[in-house]
Amino acid sequence: MTSDPHTRPPSPRDTRLAVQLAIVGGTVAAAGLGAVASLDAQASYHALRQPSWAPSAAVFGPVWTILYALMATAACGVARHAPARAARAALAPYALQLALNAAWTWLFFRWHMGAWALAEVVALLAVVALTAWRFGRIRAWAGACLVPYLLWVGFATALTAALWQLNPTTL
Repeated sequence: MTSDPHTRPPSPRDTRLAVQLAIVGGTVAAAGLGAVASLDAQASYHALRQPSWAPSAAVFGPVWTILYALMATAACGVARHAPARAARAALAPYALQLALNAAWTWLFFRWHMGAWALAEVVALLAVVALTAWRFGRIRAWAGACLVPYLLWVGFATALTAALWQLNPTTL
C-alpha cells in the first residue's frame, strides 16, 4: 500500500472546523428531533390543566430558538479554543444533553409518559449543569452562554412536575 505524496494529514485547524460543523449539525438535529415530536404540542399543552405560572405555548418556540443558538455558539467556542483533550471532556456531556433534550419532548408530548419525562428532565438539568461548568473552565463566556439554558431547564423541571401532578391520567 502506498500513500499519496500530495495528501497531508488534516491540520488542527481543519479538525477544529470539522468538529464545529458536527456541533452545529448535532444541535440542529436535536432541535429537529424535538420539533418532530412536538408537532401537536401546542394543542396537547393547552389541553392540560396548567399551574397558574405556566407560560403560553407561544413562548416555547422563540425561547428554544435562542437557547439552541447559545448552546451551539458556546460549544463551537469550546471546540475552537480548548486543547483537544479538554474539548472532548467538555463536549461529551454536551452531546449527552442534546440527546436528553430531544428525548424529553418524545416522552412528554408524543408518548405522554409524565413520570419518565420528569426523571429525564432532572437528568438533563444535571448534565446541563456539568456542561456549563466544563465549558466555563475552558472559556468563561462559553459557560455563561449556558446559564439561560440551565435556568430554563430548571423551570422546565418544575413545570414538568406540576403538569404531571395536575394531569395524572393524561401523563
